[in-house]
Amino acid sequence: MRLALYTGLILAGGYTCLTPALAADPTGDWRVADGVANIRVAQCNGSMWGAVSWEKQPGGRDENNPDASKKTRPTLGMATLIDMKKKPGADQWEGQVYNAKDGQLYSATITPVGTDQLEIKGCVMGFLCGGETWTRVGPPIPLSPANAMAKGAPKSTGPAPKAQGTTVAAAPQPAPAAPKPAGTAKPGQKGAADQVGDICLLPEIAGFAH
Repeated sequence: MRLALYTGLILAGGYTCLTPALAADPTGDWRVADGVANIRVAQCNGSMWGAVSWEKQPGGRDENNPDASKKTRPTLGMATLIDMKKKPGADQWEGQVYNAKDGQLYSATITPVGTDQLEIKGCVMGFLCGGETWTRVGPPIPLSPANAMAKGAPKSTGPAPKAQGTTVAAAPQPAPAAPKPAGTAKPGQKGAADQVGDICLLPEIAGFAH
């Protein structure tokens, strides 16, 4: 029995404890062990969150959610790691994981192992714990401007007034930028290859009450 869709957590056996690396960064995109999806992890409002950022088989729906209004929501962009807080003195975060197999939440921890692996462990009722190791496929994600409540630079209200009696030469037009090849969108940016973007802006995460 798997603990969570797109996490592959096993409820019994098969879990090997690994020593976490110091000062590791859990943010970024991670490929789950069976390769069916990527989970994007980012720091949002002081907690670590994870959401499905890519699916091997697109078009998944949260069919087992007990909330009838959510049964048709896409699994792409769905939060799987919920409000995970850093444990004092350890490179480990603990919170909840959403199990799309039964629509329930379970306790979980994530622990970076070196720079390219993320160990995830989940437990039911404090026991029957199991887990797996994900592999990094995207670089660490800087703190989201939205997450940091940055307002951005003020918008220009128009060109500066010209001084009377002066002629301003037209500025040379820059050459058009070469189009980016498909699949080059970075985590945190929306594009043809990235339909999720900054997960801190997803309504489910942005609207979470702390």
